[in-house]
Amino acid sequence: MKYFKRLLFLPLFAIFSCENHVPNSETQVIVEDHALKNLENSTDSIFKTKKVYVPVYSNIYQSTRNDRTSLTSTLSIHNTSETDTLFITRIDYFNTEGKLVKKYLENPIYVNTFETIEYVVDEKDDTGGSGANFVIEWYGNQKLNPLFQAVMIGGLGSKSFSFTTEGVYFE
Repeated sequence: MKYFKRLLFLPLFAIFSCENHVPNSETQVIVEDHALKNLENSTDSIFKTKKVYVPVYSNIYQSTRNDRTSLTSTLSIHNTSETDTLFITRIDYFNTEGKLVKKYLENPIYVNTFETIEYVVDEKDDTGGSGANFVIEWYGNQKLNPLFQAVMIGGLGSKSFSFTTEGVYFE
C-alpha cells in the first residue's frame, strides 16, 4: 500500500510542479497550439525583439533558366535553451521579388525549452520561387540563442537531394 501511494503521488507531483516560463504571465494565457492571447508588448530590458532572415527555395534551376525542379522546404525553429521559453511574434513568407506570400501567425506563439517547431512549404507550392525567404521576429531572455534553419528536399529522376540554409540576423 505504501508503494502504491508513492506511485500515485509522483505523477501528481510532476503535474503540479511544472512551471511555464512566460514573461508578464498576468497578461498572457497560453493555449494548446502554442498561441499566446492577451499579449502585451514587453518593454522590459531583458526582452528585445530580434529579426531573422531565412532563405528557402521552392524551386531551383536545373539545366536552363526555364527548366526548374520543385522542392519541399521546411522551416525549423529550435529553442536551444534548457531553461527559457522562446516567443515568436511573426513568421512571414516572401517570394523572390520580396512580396509577402503568406503570414503564418495570427497571434504570437511560444516554443518550450529544447522544443522545435516546423513550417512546411509543399513541393507543389511554387509561389516563393527560387529566392523565397522567411522573416521571423522573436523575443525572450537575452541569453537565448535559438537556431533558425531551412531544409529543402527534391529529386531528379530516381535521385533525390537535400540541402540546408541558416537564418541571418538583421535590423
